[in-house]
Amino acid sequence: MTRTDMSTKRPSHPSRARVRVLRGGFVALAGLGAVALSAGTALAADPTTVTPAGAYFSATATTSATFTVGGVTVTCDTSATTPTQPLGTDAANQVPAQNSNPDGTVSSAINPPTFEDCTTNIPLVSAVVTTSGSWTIAAQGGASPTASLVLPQGGLVVQTSGLASCRSTAAPDAPATVTGAWANGDPATLTFSGVSTPVETTGGFGCPTAEPSAAFSAVYEVANETDPATPIAIQ
Repeated sequence: MTRTDMSTKRPSHPSRARVRVLRGGFVALAGLGAVALSAGTALAADPTTVTPAGAYFSATATTSATFTVGGVTVTCDTSATTPTQPLGTDAANQVPAQNSNPDGTVSSAINPPTFEDCTTNIPLVSAVVTTSGSWTIAAQGGASPTASLVLPQGGLVVQTSGLASCRSTAAPDAPATVTGAWANGDPATLTFSGVSTPVETTGGFGCPTAEPSAAFSAVYEVANETDPATPIAIQ
């Protein structure tokens, strides 16, 4: 409900970002595919309702998105996930008509988030972030609502070049989930704070090949693209 190397409108095909800043998005480490927001399986005792039903939404980063693996940090100035245009083309980034689940999460497919304008903390090393595959967002209601991005296997790759040529693949063996704190408002926000996800890194000198996980941080604003005057909310 997916401006990091997250403003786009990306269909379900892969999206790339160079060392230029991204403009915003929802999701993930990454991220956020095909779309069908429908009541998910029960992952928690609290019921969930996402409103308004049927609305299309975008998620745009208001801070830089960062990926940290060992001593290497990639910072993307822009990250976003947006619905396919024109609205109604498909169900990506759409609150489902069946927008309530008495037993847990409400899920929706999203277009893969984009990450652009990326740099690293290593001199003379640049970075490109590529996302692909079918991404999902799962909303959980309760006293402290959350939204989780589900990355497909291998759905986010960070490639560095220059003095250190490294390739880090998130969710290398199976889909992975990163969960953020949701705050209702106008607009709503989704905050990821050092959320860990499995990663596999290959490369030579300077590459963190022994690190099994990456930490992702970003703050996204989630906007109603169908009716901007009505915020997206998780109850």
